[in-house]
Amino acid sequence: MLASVRIDKWLIASRFFKTRQIAVDAINAGRVCVNDERVKPAKTIKVGDQLLVRKPPYEWRIVVENIAEKRVAAKIAETYYRETEASVLARESLRKELKDLPPPVFPGRPTKRDRRVIDKFFAGQHQHDDAFD
Repeated sequence: MLASVRIDKWLIASRFFKTRQIAVDAINAGRVCVNDERVKPAKTIKVGDQLLVRKPPYEWRIVVENIAEKRVAAKIAETYYRETEASVLARESLRKELKDLPPPVFPGRPTKRDRRVIDKFFAGQHQHDDAFD
């Protein structure tokens, strides 16, 4: 059994990210913290480390329970970590808030009529900008 593993490998093994490159990008963007510190992709983690994983709009606060390098089935991957109670409650609360939001005001692409109105509006803006030059 492994004593420690790179964080980018562990994140794909535990199925937080689909590929190693996506995990590396998230780590470099500061969306993954180990023991409340920003880390680099080569940082090694061990059992007992606390992680903060942000995948907007959600975030997970987890404790590493098992170490692995290879991606496995979702049921097995769930045994690699334990999510804190506060994290579970926060995610559920956010999920309910997002569900209760009204649908977007402008779903999809603008129609031809909408596009003409938008173009007319911006054409009027440019005429006013020219007057100040």
